[in-house]
Parts: sequence; structure tokens; C-alpha cells
Amino acid sequence: MSKTLYPLKFKTIFKDKIWGGQKIRTYLHKDFGNLPNCGETWEISGVKSDVSIVHGGALDGESLADLLEQYGADLVGEKVYKHFGNIFPLLVKFIDANEDLSIQVHPNDELAKKRHNSFGKTEMWYIIESDPGSTLIAGFNQEMDEQKYLEKFNSGHLMDVLNRETANEGDVFFLPAGRVHTIGAGLLLAEIQQTSDITYRIYDFDRVDANGHKRELHTQEALAAIDYKYYGNYKTQYNPEKDETVQLVSCPYFTTSVLDATHSTGKDYSNLDSFVIQVCLAGAYTIKYNGESYPVKMGECILLPKTIDNIELETEGGFKILESFIA
Repeated sequence: MSKTLYPLKFKTIFKDKIWGGQKIRTYLHKDFGNLPNCGETWEISGVKSDVSIVHGGALDGESLADLLEQYGADLVGEKVYKHFGNIFPLLVKFIDANEDLSIQVHPNDELAKKRHNSFGKTEMWYIIESDPGSTLIAGFNQEMDEQKYLEKFNSGHLMDVLNRETANEGDVFFLPAGRVHTIGAGLLLAEIQQTSDITYRIYDFDRVDANGHKRELHTQEALAAIDYKYYGNYKTQYNPEKDETVQLVSCPYFTTSVLDATHSTGKDYSNLDSFVIQVCLAGAYTIKYNGESYPVKMGECILLPKTIDNIELETEGGFKILESFIA
């Protein structure tokens, strides 16, 4: 007989990166042990090479893949389970860029299926903390096509045509598959994305690793993946509100909102046919459900199965969370 589902935490997967830093430890207070740095943490992952493992409660030690096989639609919702089966559809990360990441692009579903038998990678970023003057790149700053792009790339002037944005705490960027982008030095952010680990690296600033080797570039693969269209505005516009759930992004792959709460509140998810993921960006709160208490603090994520409709979020000092589901 299956155990009753409850709000689920998972063991953090820590990733050292050539561009990673220390903020995962110093700002989010997550200990990455003996790693020289930590560029990413994978908080909830269904990627086959790094499937999340439950941390705490009756299901402690079970993998997310095992839970999907065991609970199916009770975990993720009828529509989600019908579409994705035993693959969890979202990957949730924290990213600390001590240096610029590579200029890169991700394929869409069609191209990723054809080339890698994988989902594409549409994602969003929420800036948690930024050093003064930190920037990122999203899209082009002018009309573009493949020929013009290659001219700029081959002449060493690619950076001239990329759109650079100042990024501060609370800024949101939506990056549909195909948008050329990079996270700039000094940024700590939360990322919500499709379950995919496919990245085409376009330019890596001629960096070398500890052994003196440059990382592989994917110049040709990127050409068919890039969206060359120019968009006037790449930063997501929203009006921050205290104690209101404010929608940030809604796309076929996920809907994400932010709640900046100053006091305790309740949540009713009964109208959703989906799991809900809460990412704690600041503060702390306790989920009250079924007579049990589940504390959540900054830097933690929690997965609320579809079977959980109503919860209380109790807090003393306030909290800020991202809330994601599949509509």
C-alpha cells in the first residue's frame, strides 16, 4: 500500500563549474563541502543523470522517478502525467555566476527531440542577489539573420550585436528556447526550466580549465537552434506587491508567480491539475498540512503533490517564494 504523499524536500545536487563562486554557501547557506566552488545546485530534477532523492519523511531516500512510477497523477496531476509519463517535467536550480557563463543557446522541443531524443529547454531567471553593475545577455540588440550572425561571429564581433541588460534583485527574465543568452558575473538567481540538460555553447571567452583546455563549442549545432528575431524588450515587466501572488511568466511549460509575504497566509490549489513547486528566495515559513509542520527556509525548495489542495503558510518574519506549476 502506498504511503500518503506530503510536502516533499529533496537532497540538493551540487555542481562545481569553471565560472562558479561561493554565494551558494555564503548567501543561501547551503554547504557544498569540499568542492572548490558551486556554480549550480539542482534542487528538483528529473534529468536521468541526476534524479532527485527525497530528503525527510516516510519517503526519505526514494527517487523522484520512483515516486512517479508509484504515484503517477497523484503526484503531478492527470494532464501532466498523461503528457510526460514517468519523467518529471521541470528542473529547478540556483545559479551563482562568479564569472560570466558562456554565450549559449538551447534547442526547442522539435530540434531537441530530433537530435537528442530530449525535451527542449525554455527557462526563466529570478535574480536573488546581484553585485553592483552586474549584467546579463538575452537576445539580440538589432534585427538579425543567420548570415549576419555568422559574419559577426567569424569576425570576432558577436558581442556587438547581443542585448546586454543590467540585472538587479527582483528582476525576471524569460528565455524561450532559441534565445541566445548568458548569466553575467556577480549574479545569484533561481532558474525554472524544462527538464533538459542540452546547451549549445557559442562562445566561452577563450577560457581554459585547470588542465589548460578550452571547453567545447557547438558553433554549427547552434545555427538551427537560434531565434534570430529582434525583440524590443527582454526583461519581464511586473508590479511587485506585498502579500499578493503576482504572476511572472506563463508559457506551455510552466507558470511561475512570486509571493512576497509579510504575514501568514493560506493557499488553495484545488483548481490546479498540477503539482506545485515553491522556491524560498528569502525569509522562512512553515507549511501546515494534515496536522504536520514542514519548515522551509531561504535556499530550500519544496514539491507539493497534486493531492495537496489546501495548506497554511505560517511565518514570523515574512518570506518570499516562487510558485511554479504546469497550467
